[in-house]
Amino acid sequence: MVDDSASMDGRGAWVHPSAECVEKAITRRAFGRALRIAGTADVQNLQNRLNG
Repeated sequence: MVDDSASMDGRGAWVHPSAECVEKAITRRAFGRALRIAGTADVQNLQNRLNG
């Protein structure tokens, strides 16, 4: 879930709002480590947000 205001409770992961940075984070599996989740994170919402 994207939190533009940075006001939601819980753990978050910061990433630059560019497609290149997001793709690099996905490739490196950085979201799973930052959010401390097993497996891969669902980043479809973030990718849709960046693509328009």
